[in-house]
Formats: sequence, C-alpha cells, structure tokens
Amino acid sequence: MNYLLIDTSGLHLTVVIIKNGEVFTEFLPDGNLKHSITLMPAVENLLNKSGLKISEIDGFSAVIGPGSFTGIRIGVATVKAFANAFNKPVLPVTSFDVLAYNKRDGKRLAIIDAMHDNFYACAYNGNEITVSPCFLTKAEVLNLAGEYEILSSTNIEGLNVTKVDLLKGLINAVNSKVNDFILNADALEPLYVRKSQAEEGRV
Repeated sequence: MNYLLIDTSGLHLTVVIIKNGEVFTEFLPDGNLKHSITLMPAVENLLNKSGLKISEIDGFSAVIGPGSFTGIRIGVATVKAFANAFNKPVLPVTSFDVLAYNKRDGKRLAIIDAMHDNFYACAYNGNEITVSPCFLTKAEVLNLAGEYEILSSTNIEGLNVTKVDLLKGLINAVNSKVNDFILNADALEPLYVRKSQAEEGRV
C-alpha cells in the first residue's frame, strides 16, 4: 500500500510517502509558514523519488492541528483535493498524535506552546487518549508532570520536557492508525482547541 502524509500545522513542513513500507521524506524544520509555496514542490519531489504517480497513492493523511490556522487549512485542503480527485481514503492525525507516537507506550502528555505560559495539551496511555485535547496553563501542566512524561517538539523553560522528532512521530502515528483510513474526505476537519484571535474578537 502507498500513502502520502502531510503536516503543515507549524513552522515545519513534513511530507512523507510510504511505498509498500519504504519511506521517502521531505522535512523543512523552519518553512517560515510558506506552506502554500513549498508544499506542492515537496510532494512532486517525493513522487519523483518514489517513482509513484499521485493516482497510485492508496490513502492520504493530513495533520489537522492544533497549530497554525493558515497552515492547517492548506494541508487539509490539499489532502481533501487529492482524495476527492482519486476517490481515495483519508486519515486525520492530530498534532498531539505526532508528538505522542514518538513513543509506543507509557503515559505521555503531548503539549504545544500556545504562548504566555499556556499550552494545548492531550494525554495518552499507550494508544488511548486519557485527557482529551484541551487548553492548560503551565501550572496545570506541572500538576500532570508527576503522572505523565511531557512531550514537546521544543524545549520549554520551566518544564522538564522530552523533545521529540516530528517526522518520526508522524510516520509512527500513521502506521499505528493504518486501519482507520476512511473513504470520506469530509472526515478531515481542522482541530482548533481554541478559536483564532480574529474569531475571538468578533462580536
């Protein structure tokens, strides 16, 4: 089976093709949020490397957030377009999955910096979600630190975090959820733990 995975949820850009178990990757650690420019060339480059045509992809996956509102929409829209064009199944993966699936087991708290000592968070025990996606203060994260290993893609002052690999986490997450692909592109919906600043400012 052949899969195309896309993560445009943050500064980084991750594109992966899995061709019958063989993995081809493009990872830009700092894409400067120019995903609308860099995404399609990265996809085309991997298709060339893998020797696949886009029509030969059996399933498409996108990271649905939380993260950059614009970036998430670009990734989701691109995967939806591919899936609808070729009538192929999709798999939504959260940004928390990308962090948490760096490890296969144990109790992990995946956190994403939301600035001002606040965090988007989701907790796992093995593959089970034990704390649903939520918004936590640093004090609330510290309260959970004794029970969960804290996973993040960046070092965070005042927190003992295990820094993880976004590329590895995405590949592991999709491989762990390979039976969850669904033939319904509308299953890809952005995950926003909080509204955008623009939406919060509306009357």
